Amino acid sequence: MIGQISGKLILKQPPQIMVDVGGVAYELEAPMTAFYALPSLGESVSLFTHLVIRDDAHLLFGFSDKPQRDLFRVLLRVSGIGPRVGLALLSGLTVDELTACVSVGDVAQLTRVPGIGRKTAERLLIELRDRLKPVTEADDLIGETKSPTRDATSALVTLGYKESEAAKAVRAVDTDDHHSVEELIREALRQLAKATK
Repeated sequence: MIGQISGKLILKQPPQIMVDVGGVAYELEAPMTAFYALPSLGESVSLFTHLVIRDDAHLLFGFSDKPQRDLFRVLLRVSGIGPRVGLALLSGLTVDELTACVSVGDVAQLTRVPGIGRKTAERLLIELRDRLKPVTEADDLIGETKSPTRDATSALVTLGYKESEAAKAVRAVDTDDHHSVEELIREALRQLAKATK
């Protein structure tokens, strides 16, 4: 299994990426949320990967971080969800947004993703509810998701804010890295309330 590749980014044309690793160019497909984090062409890039082996092809998928790749693997274990649908879900929603959807049972948000109908969304919510816990717990153990800013952002996303605006509000508040999660949420909500006036 190829778990990660690092090299020079030589192509980024959604959903395709090509990375030159020591003279060998690897073709990958990636969700749009991973594209946002890519550097410029010619620069170094490191991607977590998942290899899907079929009778007619070996398909390599690239992700900007480990939680994104792990969530893709969880999605593939859901009945009726293949790599294409997994990519669509991770293109339409970040890891935090998808986790929040599952935790609150938000069918409407899932059905906004192209190719996801109501029945598929309902099945996803049922099957992911228990499967997402091990992923998030594992992330907590290695310290990838345990930070006040990340926890505050996740809480705001759960309340219905877009991740981009939630993260921006939290960053505006957290200028000295000494705030608790509760303080960050309270102050970020004030910032968001001002922005909507």
